[in-house]
Amino acid sequence: MPISNSWNIRPRSNQCSVTNKEFKDGEIFYTAIFLNQETNFYERSDFTVEAWDRTAHSEETSSLFSFWRSTFEKKEENEKAQEVVEKESAEVMLRRLIDENDPNSENARYILAVMLERKKILLPTDVKKEKKEMMLFYEHHKSGEVFIIRDPVLKLDEIDKVQEEVSVWLSNEQI
Repeated sequence: MPISNSWNIRPRSNQCSVTNKEFKDGEIFYTAIFLNQETNFYERSDFTVEAWDRTAHSEETSSLFSFWRSTFEKKEENEKAQEVVEKESAEVMLRRLIDENDPNSENARYILAVMLERKKILLPTDVKKEKKEMMLFYEHHKSGEVFIIRDPVLKLDEIDKVQEEVSVWLSNEQI
């Protein structure tokens, strides 16, 4: 299935998909995106290093689309509500645009993802080229959710216009 849409894939798990072993804070683990042949949707699985070593060398990898290595961080409970609200404006808008899946918002989704990457809210994990398209994989720093954003290959003169549009949306809180 070619990826022509942006995707939001469930957050990271607190345990290994194979062994059900709970991840410890600071533990290295692997995340993999697989194409579910029955549903034709991409799904996330998280693995301990040992489980990944077994999985990576098995036939289960035929539907493997992408994978990366991360360090598990427990979610922090004590965050300032004000800081979360301020940072969420661009994040909420990105989520909404992904859910709506309107082809006309593709440029805005890309700009929002780059903004969130610069704020270290989204962490780049992988880039996949498929035919003439480039897909950018991001992992949400706190929740571990995976976002797949298509790079629209904007020209310099287009970037300013899209950034302006996104800034107006954010300042008017049209979320």
